[in-house]
Amino acid sequence: MATFIMSVKYTSKSLKGISSKRTDEAMDLLKEHGGELKAGYALLGDTDLVLVVDLPDNASAMKASVALSRLLGVSINTAPAMSVKEFDKLLG
Repeated sequence: MATFIMSVKYTSKSLKGISSKRTDEAMDLLKEHGGELKAGYALLGDTDLVLVVDLPDNASAMKASVALSRLLGVSINTAPAMSVKEFDKLLG
């Protein structure tokens, strides 16, 4: 599994639909794409949510990102990530 960071930005319309039910639907959709939520945070500022997810590969991440955007009516920027330990090992 690979780790990805999903930065989520709500629209004025998607803000109206925030609920635990919708969150559960989003997590189910993530699982359908082979993913697992490792951590999620609500933020103040330009980004509204940050999700740390594990997905099988880049193709799965792209599909999951688009599917979540469609379901939730949000924009999502998805980027691959690695731990600092893995980064140090790779470059050090």
